[in-house]
Amino acid sequence: MKFRAKIADAACLNHFTRVSCMVAKLARTCTLRIRPHALNFILADPAGGGVSMWCELPQENFFSEFQMEGVSEDNNAIYVELAAENLSRALKTAQNARALKVKLTNKHFPCLTVSIELVSVSSSSRMVTHDIPVKVIPRKLWRNLQEPTVPDADVSIYLPVLKTMKSVVEKMKNISNQLIIEANLNGDLNLKIESELVCVTTHFKDLGNPPSASENESEDRSPEQMAEVQVDIRKFLQFLAGQQVNPTRGVCNIVSHKMVHFDLLHEDVSLQYFIPALS
Repeated sequence: MKFRAKIADAACLNHFTRVSCMVAKLARTCTLRIRPHALNFILADPAGGGVSMWCELPQENFFSEFQMEGVSEDNNAIYVELAAENLSRALKTAQNARALKVKLTNKHFPCLTVSIELVSVSSSSRMVTHDIPVKVIPRKLWRNLQEPTVPDADVSIYLPVLKTMKSVVEKMKNISNQLIIEANLNGDLNLKIESELVCVTTHFKDLGNPPSASENESEDRSPEQMAEVQVDIRKFLQFLAGQQVNPTRGVCNIVSHKMVHFDLLHEDVSLQYFIPALS
């Protein structure tokens, strides 16, 4: 197995740093899948309460150089497990860097080595290197780390500004640990908490529904009928906290009483995040 890549463009480097920061807020430990055309950050941990994540970066949009050899010709991929915070912390030192190189190395143990070329005041460059420990995932476990299948949603709806949602949910979490998310095909989205003493609902109107979703879902559903799912409010807040920049596009897919699936596009990086319903 071999992997080495280089980012020489400042905008690409900043974008890659933002993505790694987002992943670190969503997952303590994650899997990095390296393939010839893309990188994936994956969270598929049943012990984590069923929350799962799938983030994909097209390599050609980030790297000026990219070389990899997987475990074999038939299975041309590499899967490694790492602490997401370690990668994020390393990349934070790359602000104003001239270039960044990343490669798989073996320094008594497998590492993802990140080398950052920094420019000093005198225009001379110096290298800062971070060795991030990784665990190589054997081929037999890859089947547990494939792109999750998205079940048919009862309602799909565009998301409002995530920063607004975050400020609302942060206040709600002081009252309840459980949050009801409900939406309909009229473009209405409600966030609701209930306790013995109080019921609080925040309404978002005229958000719109994805066209294809509306056609599929409207066959046997009235536009006003709400689909709802009750989730752990902390898991939802963790998802919102990871979004430092409002996405180019954001869709919420509700499978009534089973799960909520968020599908976000940050420029050319796609993020899927799944939160299961509370039983």
